[in-house]
Amino acid sequence: MDFSFTEEQTLLRNSVQKFIQGAYDFETRRKVSKSDAGWRKEVYGQIAEMGLLGVAMPEDFGGLGGSAVDAMIIAEEFGRGLVIEPWLNNAVIAAGFLKAAGSTAQKEELLPAIAAGETVFAFAYAEPQGRFNLADLTTTAKKSGDGYVLNGHKAVVLGAPFADKLIVTARTSGGQRDADGVTVFIVDKSAKGVSTRDYPTVDGNRASEVTLENVTVGADAVIGEVGGGLKTVELVTDQAIAALAAESTGAMKVLNDTTIEYAKTRKQFGTPIGKFQVLQHRMVDMFMNYEQSVSITYMVTLKLEEEEAERKKAASAAKVQIGKAGRFIGQSAVQIHGGMGMTDELNVGHYFKRLTMIDTLFGNVDHHLKRYATLG
Repeated sequence: MDFSFTEEQTLLRNSVQKFIQGAYDFETRRKVSKSDAGWRKEVYGQIAEMGLLGVAMPEDFGGLGGSAVDAMIIAEEFGRGLVIEPWLNNAVIAAGFLKAAGSTAQKEELLPAIAAGETVFAFAYAEPQGRFNLADLTTTAKKSGDGYVLNGHKAVVLGAPFADKLIVTARTSGGQRDADGVTVFIVDKSAKGVSTRDYPTVDGNRASEVTLENVTVGADAVIGEVGGGLKTVELVTDQAIAALAAESTGAMKVLNDTTIEYAKTRKQFGTPIGKFQVLQHRMVDMFMNYEQSVSITYMVTLKLEEEEAERKKAASAAKVQIGKAGRFIGQSAVQIHGGMGMTDELNVGHYFKRLTMIDTLFGNVDHHLKRYATLG
């Protein structure tokens, strides 16, 4: 199979690399992650100006009409830069929901606003008891006149401190874990009854605990079919998993390159440690884990358009490989760097923390091993 990139995709990669080099040196990223804001709105604006928020959106709605492969390229380069700005939440997740199930009015209003960086979304799906089960919801949406009243608690809503709007999953019917009865809503974060507790995450990003108390939304806030939203949620989360896999390969590449360079210069007993055979073997294993992760990222990206069972299997396989490889490469990089690998001043620990966070997003290794097994 031909895995070569088109000329346009190569130009896209080069432009994103140039942007990262100019806006995302490690020290700048470190300072931004520790700042009160936790992100740079002007940098998010630059991302929008480059068309990166609308890369996979139809041209009719302000996008570039690109493919999942284009999104993969951006995500990989953002992984190399440890980009904090909420590209995934908007270019992949919010746009994914609207493309898959949004009404014409929702698409016309929101897709151009996302592409321009004017409206920022966060995805409020996880609940404390859910344990990666997307259907396990205690958040409810009760019919009230022409609209709905939402009540519940959403945990670890990544990017919510930056967001204007939330995409919220809630139960409109059925039991707590039923596949039927899940509905997806657009909720203004500033709406009456929405409260948030913001905090930094271990990887230098931001998240919120979101509480919904008698939040009223209209019927036009529903994305897709009432009670039939789970399939859309699963589709979009699989798309997000593919993008996260690509981001992970970018982070892994930096860890591998940084570790090899360090092993060439760090001396023990008058000899560069890279000449020690046991460390050479370890770095070869790191490289193999990286290459396997790149291959499976290509695979899941290409299978996003296939039928549901194949797409789910590919996403779960990718999540397992990325989770295991990220842990091995991260731990090995820290170990080979010795005590320096644990310091906040060195980039190694920051990349390892991001890979650790990615392992927990939308299901960890154990969850996806079980899901893959049930899919046969």
